[in-house]
Amino acid sequence: MPEQVCISLDAMGGDHAPEMVLAGAEIALKRLPHLKFLMFGDEAQLKPLMSKYPSLEDVSEIRHASQEVSMEDKPSVALRQRRDSSMRLAINAVKEGDAQGVVSAGNTGALMAMAKFVLKTVRGIDRPAIATYMPTQRGETVMLDLGANIECDEHNLVQFALMGEVFTRILFGLEKPSVGLLNVGIEELKGNESVKKAAAILREIDLPIRFEGFVEGDDLAKGTVDVIVTDGFTGNVALKTAEGTARLLVHFLRETFKSSFFAKIGYLLARRSLQRFRDRMDPRRYNGAMLLGLNGIAVKSHGGTDALGFSNAIGVCHDLIVNNLNDSIKHELAVFEEAMSGLENAEHEDVAVPVGQAN
Repeated sequence: MPEQVCISLDAMGGDHAPEMVLAGAEIALKRLPHLKFLMFGDEAQLKPLMSKYPSLEDVSEIRHASQEVSMEDKPSVALRQRRDSSMRLAINAVKEGDAQGVVSAGNTGALMAMAKFVLKTVRGIDRPAIATYMPTQRGETVMLDLGANIECDEHNLVQFALMGEVFTRILFGLEKPSVGLLNVGIEELKGNESVKKAAAILREIDLPIRFEGFVEGDDLAKGTVDVIVTDGFTGNVALKTAEGTARLLVHFLRETFKSSFFAKIGYLLARRSLQRFRDRMDPRRYNGAMLLGLNGIAVKSHGGTDALGFSNAIGVCHDLIVNNLNDSIKHELAVFEEAMSGLENAEHEDVAVPVGQAN
């Protein structure tokens, strides 16, 4: 029997909270019966709802929060003025050791600001990154950063590559995931200075990473590599473009099958195959973005998701907890620092002034 895992939930975060949160927790509990939850939110709303989920009630504790973080709150405002919010208290529970991870469907910027302030970053990580996975032609691909860091230097990108590789290895059980840097071409001379310098570091140092070089935008759908690394501006645009394209494709299919009598007959004949297509593209299946690089497990659920999607975000949080994500990241960072130190020493020796030529 697995050890009990405690996850704190921001019960007031999300478009359909708090009922969506409780319903999602119940679905997750059916899959993972060793879970227990700390529910942070308005006790007057949560207690009556909890009575609808008796199995959940047995493994949950409600902790009252007098405030909520709205989707309109700026991260700086939320950090200063929402100290008794359901989001902040759920994060505090991880810091204080009451919970092993936190899940919220609330304001992304506020979650990142609060989590970074409360949990701090892992030693060796300058900036946390948001990572998630998406469907491709050959399975799933993880991409980061998705909006936490608009501008990144080469060191940030290398750190993202290290964290993304560990995240992918744990999430999908891959022995050695392949990693690529998103660029405007695969040639070494293309791209901005940060991308080119990051690629040079990943090629030169001895790391347990299978670095495949540059990848382009169409490689996202192909699944050319297991991990795609980019800055937060590009990553967020790429993700939203992919989501919009998926919705457009579904819209075109619906319009096509409504276009004529024979098209409707075709729909009836292809209904099972179309259902498989719908299931494969269902965004709820891929719900749960990890805030990588923090001293604690924090998972962001899509704000508009339903109970099934939220349960999947809880599942991601659970998997990262039981597989000791942060310990693995710390190990990879130690290897990276040692490799960088060796590279810098070698470069220093190469440019040393020969004996007898010094002034």
